[in-house]
Amino acid sequence: MLPKDPNGCPYLQLAPMEGVGDACFRKAMASIGGFDEAVRDFLRVPMHAHVESLSRVYQADELGSIPLAAQIMGSHTEHMAAMAQQLVKRGAPRIDVNCGCPSNTVTGKGAGSSLLKDPSFLYEVAKAVVQAVSIPVTVKMRSGYEDISLFKENLLAAQESGVRYITLHPRTKVDGYGPPARWDLIAEAKALLKIPVVGNGDILTVQNALEVLRITRCDALMIGRGSIINPFLFHQIRAHFAGRTFVPRVEDLLSYLGLYVKSMASDATAKIRVGKLKQLLGFIFKGSEQLLAVRQQILASALGTPEELLDFATPYLLSNSVQRK
Repeated sequence: MLPKDPNGCPYLQLAPMEGVGDACFRKAMASIGGFDEAVRDFLRVPMHAHVESLSRVYQADELGSIPLAAQIMGSHTEHMAAMAQQLVKRGAPRIDVNCGCPSNTVTGKGAGSSLLKDPSFLYEVAKAVVQAVSIPVTVKMRSGYEDISLFKENLLAAQESGVRYITLHPRTKVDGYGPPARWDLIAEAKALLKIPVVGNGDILTVQNALEVLRITRCDALMIGRGSIINPFLFHQIRAHFAGRTFVPRVEDLLSYLGLYVKSMASDATAKIRVGKLKQLLGFIFKGSEQLLAVRQQILASALGTPEELLDFATPYLLSNSVQRK
């Protein structure tokens, strides 16, 4: 289910990310490519959900030929099962159960990473989804809620539920995104489980990817923030396994940013669209020392449209490209 490519490169997934990792980002990333599959940012399934209406935001063909898995998040087993069934009708190739979101708004309602407080309940939620559909069901989880005292129990509960594989982000809910990801916990999960394990967390470079694979022996890689900072990272990882070097072209980066802007919702205000582009550029301008030096100028700029902001940022990106040659 997680096949390597002919050169031995592991299966590569674009992570679901609330906020910056929306449809605009996914479509722009798909224009660059390099990954095997993407996962949509989570669909909330509240207590009194009208699942048919909520499921309509999922578009299976959003990324063309690249599969887009649907991630769902909730704590009501019947509604979660019903949502999964609706998503199957909409063409989802896989359902992922979110057991990792650290947001207090989410965890306060018993969903996301709060499922990690009770392995038996995690099992019930995942099992309900598995039994409701015929397509693969998976789980994305953190290493724990406040600590990792139930780490193994949660892993085994997920496996026992019948999910096909587990994606592990080795930080607790309390950790948020701060401390370094504990790749040793991915290795523990891989040693403990019979089902595949996907490694996730702090994969920002090709070297990071190779280190995760070496330390953990995980079956695949899921990359989030690393692909925002460097949208060519998937290609660079794949090129490494092919014994070649992938050199990004600034023209492709500008095309990627242009598509990102064009994909923004037309009914969003200019202020919102500028803010979204600043958020994306804020990550990209962490990608080199030269760009980092002018990052604050980009974020503090008071331009009225995303097109103007992109025009303002373009000379810096071009200059950075020249410096690298």
